[in-house]
This record gives sequence, C-alpha cells and structure tokens, in this order.
Amino acid sequence: METGNHESVSTESASDVNSLTQTVSGNPEPGTRTTVTTASSPPNVTGGSLAERPELWTVEDARQRYQIAAWGQGFFEINDAGHVEVRPHRSEKPSIDIFEVIQGLHDRGLQTPILIGFGDLLAQRIRDLHDAFSQAIAENQYKGKYISVYPIKVNQQRHLVEQVHAHCEPLGFGLEVGSKPELLAVLGLTAETPQMPIICNGFKEGRYVDFVTLAIKLGRNIIPVIENITELELLLQAAERFDVRPRIGVRVKLDVEGAGRWRYSSGAKAKFGLAISEILDVFNLLKQRDMADCLQLLHCHMGSQIHDIRSVNAGINELARVYAELVKLGAGLKYLDVGGGLGVDYDGSQTDFEFSMNYSLTEYAGNVVYRVMAICDDEGIEHPTIITECGRAMVAHHSVLVCDVLGSNRPDRFTVSDDLRNAIAINNTVPRPIIDLLEAHDRISEETLLECYHDAQQARDEAMNLFHVGHLRLVYRGYMEQIFWSVCVRIRDICRSLEVVPEELADLEQTLSDTYFCNLSIFQSLPDSWAIDQLFPIMPIHRLGEEPTRQASLADITCDSDGKVDRFIDLADVKNTLDLHAVTPGSNYYLGVFLVGAYQETLGDLHNLFGDTHVVHVRLDEDGEWWVDHIVEGDTIREVLSYVQYDVDRLHQQFRRECEHAVRTKRLSVGESRRLVNAFESGLSGYTYLE
Repeated sequence: METGNHESVSTESASDVNSLTQTVSGNPEPGTRTTVTTASSPPNVTGGSLAERPELWTVEDARQRYQIAAWGQGFFEINDAGHVEVRPHRSEKPSIDIFEVIQGLHDRGLQTPILIGFGDLLAQRIRDLHDAFSQAIAENQYKGKYISVYPIKVNQQRHLVEQVHAHCEPLGFGLEVGSKPELLAVLGLTAETPQMPIICNGFKEGRYVDFVTLAIKLGRNIIPVIENITELELLLQAAERFDVRPRIGVRVKLDVEGAGRWRYSSGAKAKFGLAISEILDVFNLLKQRDMADCLQLLHCHMGSQIHDIRSVNAGINELARVYAELVKLGAGLKYLDVGGGLGVDYDGSQTDFEFSMNYSLTEYAGNVVYRVMAICDDEGIEHPTIITECGRAMVAHHSVLVCDVLGSNRPDRFTVSDDLRNAIAINNTVPRPIIDLLEAHDRISEETLLECYHDAQQARDEAMNLFHVGHLRLVYRGYMEQIFWSVCVRIRDICRSLEVVPEELADLEQTLSDTYFCNLSIFQSLPDSWAIDQLFPIMPIHRLGEEPTRQASLADITCDSDGKVDRFIDLADVKNTLDLHAVTPGSNYYLGVFLVGAYQETLGDLHNLFGDTHVVHVRLDEDGEWWVDHIVEGDTIREVLSYVQYDVDRLHQQFRRECEHAVRTKRLSVGESRRLVNAFESGLSGYTYLE
C-alpha cells in the first residue's frame, strides 16, 4: 500500500494544536490495518495565523491531505473556493458545490444534519456498470448478454428506488427483492414496465410464492430463486394451481469462501443456498415433472464488499463449473447470477484492506465475462446471460451526509498561567506533588523530555492518591490537572521537531487531540460505523483553502459512549484522528460523510429518539445548474414518539393540565403558562436534532 503524504511538523503553541484516541493494539484480524504512530504523523501545524502564512497552504494541499482523488473516483473534488463539489459525470463542469447546496437548503428552512442524494451521480454509476460489461463482452467476443439488478435491500427509500428504476429500464436492467414487502413494493413500482427483470431471493412462504406465481401469470418478467426444497414444493403447487409454467432459479452454496468482513457469508457453512446434492435433487424433481427446462437461473452469494479479486475469480470459476454441469445434464439454464460483492473503495488505497478493493470495475467485469466464457467454451455450451446484484457499487457514492459541528473539547487548552503560579507561590501548604509537577513543567527541554514526563506522571499519581483518601483539596486537584496537561502539551510540541520520537511519547498526539461534537446520531445515520467499524471518508466541505490546525475524533449528540467516530481513512493506515479547522464561535462548520448511500438509511435506529434526517435529492438541469428534485423532511419529535407507541395528544393534554395547576397554585402566571404550552406544542413539531 502507498504511504500517505505526511508532512514534517514544527512546534506550535498550546492553543493551536491537537490530536486524540488510542492506538490499535493486540493482534489484528486478517485484512485489517493497525495504527502506526511516527514523528511525521501529525499534520503540518505551526504557530501563527494563516493570513500571515498564505504560501504554506493551498487547495492542492487540501486535496492531498484528504486524499479526495483516491476515494472520490472522479466524482468529488475541491474547487477554487475551498469547497467540496460533486462532479456527477467526472468532468469539471457541470459540478455541484455542496456548501452552496447547504446554504440553499438553509434558505428553504432545512437545518443540518441533511442527507443529500445526487441523482445524476447515481445515473453515472449505473452507466458505469453497463459500460464496463459492454466493453468486456466486446473485447472477449462474448455471445451472451449482461443484466444488472439492483437489490433494493441496499437502500429501499422510495425516491431512490424510483430513480434506479428509471435509469435501469432503458438499459434492460432490473430489480432484486429479498422479502415479501420488497416484492410488493417492486410489483407496484414496475406496473408500467412489466418487461423489467425481477429476481426474487429470500426465504419464502406460501403467500410470497403465490404473489410470485400470479405475477408470472400477469406477464411479469420474474424469476423466483429457490433457497430450500420446501420453497420448490410450494412453487410447484402454486404453478399447478394457477396453471403457470414458471421460470425457476436456484441458489447454490459455493465451497469457496468470500473475503473480508463477510467472508463467512459464503462457503460450506453459509446461510444462503443449497448444497450440490440438493441442487441435483431440485433438478431431478423438475425433470420427473417434465420441467427441467424451467430451471433457467443459477445463483450464488459470494459475499459483500469483496476486497480481493482472487476471491471473485475463485467464486466465478466454481459457479460456472456448476452451471456447465447442470446444462449438460439437461437443465434449461440461461442465466448465471453471480450475486453481489463488487466492492467500494472507501479509503481509496486500492488494496485488499477490507474497506477497500484491489481491483477496478473494469477488471471485475473483464474477469467475470472471461471466466464464464472460458468454462462454457471448454464444455461446449452456450454463453449465458450474466446477472450481477451489485447494489453497494450502484448507490454508495451518490449520497453525502452533512452535519454541523456544535463545539469542541480541546485537552491542550491548559497552560501554566502567572495567576496559577502566584496562587501556588503565596500558599505555604501546597502539597508536594503540585510543586513537583510545576518543577517538571519548568525543566522541560529536548534533553529532559522523558525524565520530565516520568516525573509528571509520578506526581499526578501521587496527587490522585492523596485526593482519594481525602488529603488533597479540590482546588489543588484542579491545579494538578492544569499543570499536568500543560506538561504534556510542551513535551508534545518539542516532539514535533524531532526526527525520532521516544516510544513512550508517541501517543501524546492522540491523547491531546480534540473531540468535535457533531449534530447527528451515529446510530441513526451511520449505523455501520458503530456496528462493524465501517470506514467512511469524512472531511470538511468548506474552508479547505485554510490549513486545518486541529486533529480530532468525532462525537455525536446521543447519550451513548459508542456514539463516536475515531477511525478514519488513510492510504497507509487507519487514523484515529481527523484533520480539522478550529471551530470559530458564531460561525457554522460543516463536515461531510461520503459514500453513505448503501445500507445506512434503512439500518438506522431511534437511539435517544433521534429520527431520520432530512433527505434532499439534487439534480442538474440542462444548463448545468443544480436544483432540488425532491425533499423528504426528517422526523419530527411527534413522529418519533408515535413510533414507540406514545399517545402524543395525551402527553400534550397532561402537560397542559400540569401548567393549569401551576397557574392555580400561583407558581406560574397565565402568560408564562401559555408560553410554556406553546413551546411544548412547537417542540413536538420540531426536528429531533439540534436546531
């Protein structure tokens, strides 16, 4: 993997620095990266204002710092104004300035957090799939066709699925469903396009099978995929009952395991699919009923976010071999569905790291087409229509979550002031640990770094022991904390000028980093970040013409210690802090979380009753200007309370009754009661996030 562009660091004052969290320790899982802290790890942060040093930072520096070209895939760039812009067609024009969009949405009364979907980018990703496979088919002289189907489980939001449907229909692409509710949604959505392919996966009961069978009789282009023998029996019964001759698919359980976090979702112990012996039972049962020609699709699940092309190749080889053998036995197979698994390069490193991928879309398409073709040619059978279910690769890029920063906690804000020194000097009863700490602070130099650090740690421990047994007053504990953190700041500043940092001091950058408090819920909007340590590109969407002088982890507004992000993308590593700008009181500071279009919306929960954010779909017009295509306003407090079975009207009446009682007992005036009741009513209709 390439090494990130880390610049040298010089000393800065205690008010201009940063960095937090802990390094990853222990034995890492395969496919993971651990944090490596070096003298060159911090950003190039120096004292003085940027206005005095304009030559030290440019927009190009911002591009390098946030590696936007690596993970942005040409869809995201930083413009000359220092704002992140979306380039739906990977060209400089037309483009959409995200900061400008946020300002426009504020003018429309929408406050952050806001999830923005870029429909033109979505359309481009779908065309990318089409073009990659068209090129591979042409280059290999493949005689079959290619169909991509979008699994709506990846993001079932209506407006998004409608856009996918609109973009897929002209290309002959289709949709995939994995449950009865998804099937009904798609049947209604495709009423005007009955020819659109629909693949039905997931476990099925009688009613699900009836829906599928009747849809076939209706003339829909639909193929149910058998997950177990019981489903086949139900399907055959329904086919006989409704006088339908269905096209049937079957999912095979491959022996090859996938790669990455979901590697165990395939292989011999996988949840999905039938063993080879069961596949043969299905075929024989159909053959006995003179329905072998109905077995038209072979499906597999190779995993999700497959980061290593070798796993893709191995899975395709096995699947194509099974396909060829079944065709030679007499099955009427025409479709080879390789499932999902096409990765998204979340960190831009182009490696086999689990949140990256060591192959391109072009390589993926070329390998799939070539390997299927080679095996079919070897066995002398026709080339099938290849189907993929690459939902993540279709929709991940099109959504950006934007939130505002509410404030920050800066551990390096402490200094040893003259007032503190005077307070200690005039007091003859100052405990010895406080004096020792102050002496350690004043003796710090490049030659005494470790000695002073050890002395400060010892003095801090002694002070805390005295406090625990009641022999240290609270005011002295406050002095101790101020001096100790000041010691750490001075030592860290000197370390930044060293070529080699002592191992014991390497963690100071992280220990002294900031916490930025963000107006969002990780559990609602970034559930994978919390649940599976998913990495997403995160960066400011503006002020990128300024040098970021702080390092921070992010905390959300939930009352949960897990509501944080302290793992960030890096070409060479996983970083524990993010380079950010100082938060200016009275000014908005916005962060964008990118590539969040897959899974995050429908997996989100109501932790602390923070509901769905506003969702805005933005498009480009004929002149290249952006416009708001669709707005879905976020949940109100009234709505989220109703989700958890509160009778909101009853709550309102109970509160009004309490206010009337307060008026009667003269604890509130009538005017105060009215204002409080009005505030309660207004609050119920307000956004669940901070406004």
